[in-house]
Amino acid sequence: MKKTICLLSMMLIVFTCFSGCGNPSFNLPFEIASKEELSPEKIGYYSTLKLPIDKKGTEIKITCDTMVTTNNESVVINELRRRTGVNLQIEAIPRSSFNEKMKIYLAAKDQMPDIFNGGITLDEVAEYGSQGAFVALSDHYDDLPNLKEIFFDKSDEYKTTGKIRNLLTGDGKLYVFPTYSVNRDVNHGMLYRKDIFDKHGIKMWTNREEFLNALRQLKTLYPNSTPFVSKTGTVIFRDFSYNWGLNGFDMYYNEEDGKWKLSSTDEKFKEVLDFIKIMYDEKLIDPEFITATQAAWTSKITQNDKAFVTWDWIGRLEQFKEQTKDMLPEYDLRYAEPLNGKVISLPLVSASGTAITNNKNSKIAMQLMDYILSESGARLITMGIEGVTYNMGSDGFAEYIDVDGSNDINVLEDKYGLYISGLYKRFDRRCGYFNFSEREQEAQDIMLSKEDGFWPEDPVLSFTDEEKEIITEKFAKIKTAGEEFATKYILSDKTGDKAWSEWLKKAETLGTKELEAAYNSAQERYNKL
Repeated sequence: MKKTICLLSMMLIVFTCFSGCGNPSFNLPFEIASKEELSPEKIGYYSTLKLPIDKKGTEIKITCDTMVTTNNESVVINELRRRTGVNLQIEAIPRSSFNEKMKIYLAAKDQMPDIFNGGITLDEVAEYGSQGAFVALSDHYDDLPNLKEIFFDKSDEYKTTGKIRNLLTGDGKLYVFPTYSVNRDVNHGMLYRKDIFDKHGIKMWTNREEFLNALRQLKTLYPNSTPFVSKTGTVIFRDFSYNWGLNGFDMYYNEEDGKWKLSSTDEKFKEVLDFIKIMYDEKLIDPEFITATQAAWTSKITQNDKAFVTWDWIGRLEQFKEQTKDMLPEYDLRYAEPLNGKVISLPLVSASGTAITNNKNSKIAMQLMDYILSESGARLITMGIEGVTYNMGSDGFAEYIDVDGSNDINVLEDKYGLYISGLYKRFDRRCGYFNFSEREQEAQDIMLSKEDGFWPEDPVLSFTDEEKEIITEKFAKIKTAGEEFATKYILSDKTGDKAWSEWLKKAETLGTKELEAAYNSAQERYNKL
């Protein structure tokens, strides 16, 4: 009888707990946020997505290209778990081994992460998706209200629908989450030593000839210098070609005739090569510009009298000022005018390789990424939690706590789990990435003050399987041959009209006509939409 009473008492306790306990996450490794804590007024807008997404603490694994191994214990990831109910686990994979690791996962399909993040091309994602490895997000738009709203429902406002056409398969399937609004207006360009230019009264150039003349003056003043230095190898041809409206060794869209052309066979590309050839022959550029390492480049551009002009990321403006403050307190690297007055437009929407593995956790994984794409998710992933990781400054930008005023995304990932590469899908424009220093803001102002300071974005095309096959077969060979030709054109005596004519003939045998035809066929379909 005592045993019966004891058993009934235990059953009553269990029943009481299940029926009366208000916290559904009492047995989870983390506490799920309350309804009040999940109010959009408190954490930001996330459309009609329901939070928490999951109440069971389902473990979802994502692969991320990062060296930080402590993100799973970070403030931001723990808060993401509280809001969504999803037990997200980040596998940190170094960039050097990332692609290889992802291919191993594809080979062992039963070990695939729930969120497969990069390492293969978009065409490969589509191919594996059509075979059932990845979920077609386009079949689940109603479950992904933020994706649907940004790229379709508000397409007139956001002007984004056309920009994801290149992510769609031939039958209109979407297998990857696009990245939205993470680019600055100006992020790269010509940088110059303003302190040296001012010291000698050298005029800032406004065109290509003035650029050469400025370098010539510097060479005369500093005979042992190489006024222009580079660290990007053959990418220098792309960076300079922007000033002619081209795109290096890639295809570009000619707005004048509405046709796609291969940049490296356009007559203007010969002008690019002849321009760099002058720099090389007159010793205005580092003779080792094709093979220069980043360390060698850094050493030259941060010394007083070795180099004065380069092309790079605007973050260097402050980085090198800090690096030289004791040795060269007068050092002042600044953003310079482009050689023709225009820079490329950075895309509002970027291609992303983030795909959702087709398994029992697919819906949870999809909706987790949809939250990260939302305004609320963007705030969390790039700013964190107000009062914990940041406070709002009087200028309307986040001021991060306990990082000595740093806006460095690497520092902030290590400290709080912010800006994790592969996890973010959108930036809050009030985050530190857009809180520019004086020098970085000057770069934005120089270009945004112009009426016509940006080259128009090229149309984003969707290719048929046949066109993709042509592009895959032809493009890589033509690009490699083009890089070899351009390098020889500058470094050897194989230059001028004869060398250019030989290159055009060779490029044609490699398939330039077929490549351009594939692009222009896709453009014709684009024009009809």
